[in-house]
Order: sequence, then C-alpha cells, then structure tokens
Amino acid sequence: MKRRDFLAGAAGATIAAGTLATPHVAKAQSTFSWKMTNAYGPGSPYYVEGPGSPTDFCRKVAALSGGRLTIQHFAAGELIPALEGFDAVQNGVVEMNAANAYFWAGKIPAAQYFTTVPFGMDVKGTNAWMYHGDGIKLWHEMYEPLGLIAFPMGNTGVQMTGWFRKEITSVADFDGLKMRIPGLAGKVYAKLGVNVQLLPGGEIFPALERGVIDAAEFVGPYQDRRLGLQKAAKYYYTTGWHEPNNVTELLINKAAWDSLPEDLQTIVTSVAAECNLVSNAWCDATNAEAMVDLVENFGTIAQPLPDDVVAELKTLTEETLAEGAAADPQTQTVHDNYFAFKKQYAAWANQSLQPLLPLLYS
Repeated sequence: MKRRDFLAGAAGATIAAGTLATPHVAKAQSTFSWKMTNAYGPGSPYYVEGPGSPTDFCRKVAALSGGRLTIQHFAAGELIPALEGFDAVQNGVVEMNAANAYFWAGKIPAAQYFTTVPFGMDVKGTNAWMYHGDGIKLWHEMYEPLGLIAFPMGNTGVQMTGWFRKEITSVADFDGLKMRIPGLAGKVYAKLGVNVQLLPGGEIFPALERGVIDAAEFVGPYQDRRLGLQKAAKYYYTTGWHEPNNVTELLINKAAWDSLPEDLQTIVTSVAAECNLVSNAWCDATNAEAMVDLVENFGTIAQPLPDDVVAELKTLTEETLAEGAAADPQTQTVHDNYFAFKKQYAAWANQSLQPLLPLLYS
C-alpha cells in the first residue's frame, strides 16, 4: 500500500509539474519570423553583405537558434526607402533595422554619440564605453520611451577625411568649398565656410567627377575605391578626425524584443557583438589592401591634413559639441558621460599604446 501510495503521489506530482511548466516550455519553443530593413542598398559590402554584415547576422541567429528565430533581410528600397527604418521599427512594420544612429539625429540629437564623435574615441575606446561603461545603457534609456532598443552590430573603424579635387594647404582652402559630408562633421566644416552637401553613396562619384562638389567623404579605401572616387579626385586626406570609428546600429522594436524568450535574446546580443568584432576586422583587412592599390596603381596622393587645419577643426568641434549639448538635456547627459569615459580611457591609452605605435607600424 505504501508503495502504491508513493507511485500515485509521484505520478500526481509529475502531472502537476508538467502543467505548471507547459507555459514556459511553450514560450521557449515558440518560433519567431522577423523582418529587418537596412539603410544601405542591395549587395553593399559590410553594410549588407560579407563577414559581420546584417545578412551574416541574420544567418547566424537562425543557425544558433535552430530556426526558432528567422530574420528576413531587406536592403534599402526592397521593402521601404533607405532612411525610413526608424519609423518602420517604431511602428511595428518590421522588427529590426540596420543603419547608423546618427541618421536619427533629427529625432534624437543624442543618437549621434552612438555612431561616432569627432575627435572622440577609436574602436577600442568606443567598445569599452559601450560594453563596460554606460554606452549601451544610455542608448537604451534614450530609445525606450520611443518603444525601441538598440545594440552595436558593426564598426568600420577609423574613416578617411575624404577626397579633394585640389590640395589642402591651409584653413582658408575650405572657405566656399562644396563637400559631401554627413553628421556632426558637416556642422564643423560649415563653420569654416564649407558648403555642406548631403548625397547618398551612389550620387557621390558623378557629383565629384563633374565638379558639382569639390570634395567628398564616404568611408575608407575599400568602400571608396568601389565607388570609383579615385577616378574623380586625386588628393586623399586622413586623420580620421570626424569619424575615429563608426558603429552600425541594430535597432529593435521593444515590444517584439520583450516577446523573445531569454535564450533567444542572448543569441541576438551575442551574435551582434560577434558581428561588431568580425566586421571591423574585415574592414581593416580590406582597407589595408585597397590603400596600397590606390597609391601604387591609381596615383592617389594620400596624406594627412596640415597640422594647423587639424588644430582649427578640433577647436571648432569642441565648440559645436558644446552647443549641441547645451541645447538638449539628453545630449548633455550622453556628452558628459562619453567624455568622462574618454578622459579615463585616454589616460590608459596614452600610457600604454601611444608610445608603442611608432614602433609597431613603422
């Protein structure tokens, strides 16, 4: 009798436990079919295709989740226009979008800090701020009231100052110059008298070739060569002052995010972090090859901006950033946090890395 009572009790307990566990199991085993839009056109290296790209992200999430989360990717123009991803995700038309946060500066001025900051931190410093400082935390705080959440999903690394049809020898050469340049850097250049132009990637080469613009910034040697910019201008300047790094944003509808079980959320954040690393490594490798090719085979004159020009740009950048922060409390919060972290990071980088660089890359 005792044995029968024990077996009966055990069976009852098993049924009860199964009943209680069923909702959790059902949620864990649910499948999700999402859509991701993109600010960049079909086939774009890094931005759409290739190692660490958004399509690579979608493939890896599907593989690691065993097909429980599949994400259909749409390049710019395939589902919505290039820069309508923010609204599409916010309104629940799609669950995800790949772009750069500074595209939404008109909606959230502080968003610019989550892409890049002129004379800000490099990739290593930015990742340190994002993952181990308050970067991602502040990003979420800025976006949550709008029903959104975001994570880093890629980084081009430092970008080139750009292509110029004429040599730059002084600050005066910028006065009246017509230049394609986005973001905060455009505001800085405007203070030097630059006529700032905002053109999509596909329109840069013809505008530069025909003299509609005198200079243009896009990304770096690999991407710029792909556009053919070396055929329209021969002076290729660097310092990377305007974009010492450039973060790709993975934008997610917050309600959709909250519907995912914890393991799928972990897969998404882990794959995004991997793509952040892999895409940056790909950019460094391809830019290294492309820079040699541009100089040796196309006659590109690659050189840094004159020191006095860089000094003036830094002064005007500090002025521009201060003005933006003073005009918006959210921007002030992010600005103060970013530069406090940068000060701490710079103290370490200047002690450890800076003395080593001339020895490593000479």
